Amino acid sequence: MEAVRFNLLASLLLSLCLLVSLTLATDVKYCDKNVDYDVKVKGVEIIPDPVARGKPATFSISASTGKTITGGKMVIDVSYFGWYIHSETHDLCGETSCPVSTGNFVVSHSQELPGFTPPGSYSLKMKMYDANKNELTCIGFDFYIGFASSVADS
Repeated sequence: MEAVRFNLLASLLLSLCLLVSLTLATDVKYCDKNVDYDVKVKGVEIIPDPVARGKPATFSISASTGKTITGGKMVIDVSYFGWYIHSETHDLCGETSCPVSTGNFVVSHSQELPGFTPPGSYSLKMKMYDANKNELTCIGFDFYIGFASSVADS
């Protein structure tokens, strides 16, 4: 009986640890550690986290720059369990206010994923370019799409 209680307690503790790890800040990595990017990324906030299928999700990237950015684009590549599945390009000024002055700024992108999007682990790689096509930054981070969907809610 004690062994059963111990196993139940250990399972509960493991579940709580996994839940806490899912709610911690998103770990952002630069594509190339040896490059001194003009845009420094401080962090990424994903709401909701995990992302829910069929519901809006917002990715907010906190960053800073030492020079004014008058325009440009963001190229986003998404992988599912390591397999490339999607790419999209956005006008930088559609995701933040332009011109971007020196100092801190936020790039925010909202999107509703289809209800049939498979749940699981995804990786996102984002490259930001200025109006002259110079790479300003390149980051990568992982996110998770949960099992919840609007199809199940209806």
